[in-house]
Amino acid sequence: MASPRQDRDPERPVYVISVAATLVSAHPRTLRIYEDEGLLCPARTPTNIRLYSENDIRRILWIRHLTRERGVNLAGIRILFELEERLGARILEALYAEGTGDAESIRQPQAVPTAIPDPATDPASTPRPTTTRDRSTADR
Repeated sequence: MASPRQDRDPERPVYVISVAATLVSAHPRTLRIYEDEGLLCPARTPTNIRLYSENDIRRILWIRHLTRERGVNLAGIRILFELEERLGARILEALYAEGTGDAESIRQPQAVPTAIPDPATDPASTPRPTTTRDRSTADR
């Protein structure tokens, strides 16, 4: 028997903003800012309540990883997302693999998980911190 979490459609909007914010350990206002910046487009109910899907949650986790671990601002993230959509390439996965030293995952495309990974049960699913480079030499 498959777990109920795997049977869910990752595109189906089911989480209200407070639940989505709790899932990604962010304030609901943060999610509104991401939407204002064009990084997210949650579904809306007829009464205009935001509903987030599992894919939206995964996207929020990427945004938080890029801002916190990679130092990318929201404008840069928007450009990365646009490039990924235009090229149809997995730019973010390559960037993540480069930062973690997992170059083999760049060569072999991986399937996107259908369920949101649970950091409590799968520590490998959470973005690992990357090493900090000396920015003065990186700009040269």
